[in-house]
Amino acid sequence: MARNSIREQILLAVVAALRPSAASLGATLHRSPTVAISREQCPALVVFPELEAITERANGRVTRELTLRITALARAVAPAAPETEADQLLTSAHATLMADVNLGGLALGIKEVECEWDVEDADAVAAAIPARYCITYRTLATDLTRVT
Repeated sequence: MARNSIREQILLAVVAALRPSAASLGATLHRSPTVAISREQCPALVVFPELEAITERANGRVTRELTLRITALARAVAPAAPETEADQLLTSAHATLMADVNLGGLALGIKEVECEWDVEDADAVAAAIPARYCITYRTLATDLTRVT
């Protein structure tokens, strides 16, 4: 039976970890949506894998860095400002990720890379706060499904 790569297992673990955090704040959770998140789906937390880089190869093992973008989306609903709601979502997601930086043994660690703010005046003011995280993990050079 085919197994998922450690990369996919990490993505699944991140989404599973973030689900209760998002739900507790009344937010939806999405992984790599191909269409825009609608007003009805906000507030929302969105997880996008962006890049994977190989940082080291030694003794048949490969150290990899997977960059994820986690974006908190909110729309203006009086009296709350969308930036405040998006910030609360991202703060909760950050705490969740940092509570288990090894993702149950899949990763060597997680580090925060950067954060941005984007506020737009669409049909209702919308705020998006994307934060990037780098997850370091190691596999065998010949097998992407095994942690070393």
